[in-house]
Amino acid sequence: MIEDLFSPRSVAIIGASRNPAKVGHTILRNTVKSGYKGKIYPINPKAKEILGIRCYKSILDVPDEVDLAVIAVPAPAVLNVAKECGEKNVKHLVIISAGFKEIGGEGVDRERKLISIGKKYGMRILGPNCLGFIDTYTPLNVTFAAAMPRKGKIAFISQSGALITAILDWSIRRGIGFSKIISLGNKADLDETDFIRALGRDKNTNVILLYIESIENGLKFIEVARKVSAEKPIIVVKGGITE
Repeated sequence: MIEDLFSPRSVAIIGASRNPAKVGHTILRNTVKSGYKGKIYPINPKAKEILGIRCYKSILDVPDEVDLAVIAVPAPAVLNVAKECGEKNVKHLVIISAGFKEIGGEGVDRERKLISIGKKYGMRILGPNCLGFIDTYTPLNVTFAAAMPRKGKIAFISQSGALITAILDWSIRRGIGFSKIISLGNKADLDETDFIRALGRDKNTNVILLYIESIENGLKFIEVARKVSAEKPIIVVKGGITE
């Protein structure tokens, strides 16, 4: 179930870095600082430990099961890493890396192959080209955002990572809390409809906010949104096009 994405027993950060300026370091630091109580496995072939946590050269070297893998490596390396995650029986991938269909050309082909890998191994994928997600109740922050929001009953789904960071900054100043913040990225697999359905069952969410730039399956979206909105308000902002 998609809900398991938000409450993994273990998380691997693939591309974890010793350099505080790198995205992989920020994601690992945020995971630790969020108060996550599960096991954390930094993956870096050149480091023995980061932030005092033992590193592994590959996810295949991790001795235990891994429920969630957060991938922050250069785009050309993502497919091989995703295959290794499949071989490790990882259930969910969050792919931070950019360089997929948003760049056109080879990126489109790379994303198509990524989708095939996910289907082959039964892995669900958030992203690629996304900020990650935050769950304040687990708690777990696998983003490279600068802050962790307080607990609340509002879930925010956004196709824009920049908007998420702006809303986060604003909400912290105003003392507004969230249950979950989800960055969709390219929506290679999981999309807004999947998350609306899951949030409809989430006891920690009373209101769903959504910023989207495109919807692939409008009929499916309307069907699910109509059902969920009978119990919880859904507020949607659709990004416009300026000529």
